[in-house]
Amino acid sequence: MTALTALVVGAGAASAAVPPTEPGSPPGANDWACKPSKAHPEPVVLAHGASANMTLNWFALSPKLKAQGHCVFALTYGVPAGTPFPINQIGGRLPMEQSAKEFGAFVDRVLQHTGARKVNIVGHSEGSLMPNYYVKFLGGKDKVNRYVALTPLWDGSQLLALPKLLEFARKLGLGPVIDGIMGPVFPSALQFLHGSEFLRKLNQDGVAVPGVTYTNVMTRYDEAVVPYTSGYMHASNATNYVLQDLCKFNISEHVLVAVDPLVHQLVANSLDPANAKPIRC
Repeated sequence: MTALTALVVGAGAASAAVPPTEPGSPPGANDWACKPSKAHPEPVVLAHGASANMTLNWFALSPKLKAQGHCVFALTYGVPAGTPFPINQIGGRLPMEQSAKEFGAFVDRVLQHTGARKVNIVGHSEGSLMPNYYVKFLGGKDKVNRYVALTPLWDGSQLLALPKLLEFARKLGLGPVIDGIMGPVFPSALQFLHGSEFLRKLNQDGVAVPGVTYTNVMTRYDEAVVPYTSGYMHASNATNYVLQDLCKFNISEHVLVAVDPLVHQLVANSLDPANAKPIRC
């Protein structure tokens, strides 16, 4: 019986069916027949950055994690319904509260098909931030074990002094104009800025959620997260790394972090600390 046939033979069979792999899945990801091993009991869910998608963001890391024995899953989130191709390949555009609901539904799907109790999250840029809304406010804290954030921005970005410029514009009464422009195009963009309502809510009573183990990976050359220290998480259940503290001559900036072999080592060690390997520059 094919997966497609199984999906239509009845409600009981459908709940256990293995769906086909999504088009555009990065290598190694979205094998819905994958069953976690004892060595790696939690599937890994990959969350891409703003304006990216699962294909571009994870073509390098996904096959490595699969080769290491992880069940790997990825999605392209935050695309407004009805968006035509190729614009529908630009993800992370919806408000992060909506994307977090979409992400949570995907996690539930992964847990259902793998039989796992929890997942591990690896996110880049917006994907390092948005899933924590799911963890903190949408019931994800009981479904997530490890959370690896690449180029995180827990305190937002102050790129080009945009938060101050936006604040000044709103004082001039231009808020509706700005929202009217950004709202239909990229509503999540303003949420990344330092001091946004989204970030104030996420940071209230501490951004780290008890019971989840966080790893934050930053680079001093981050041109999107300004300052890069916005990625520090001051919590007992968090470990913070700056690439240049580990390897002095590392030159990865915001985008290259996703394909950097050093970052891939940190991800592998963070997901499997019992078998962590020495960092090689």
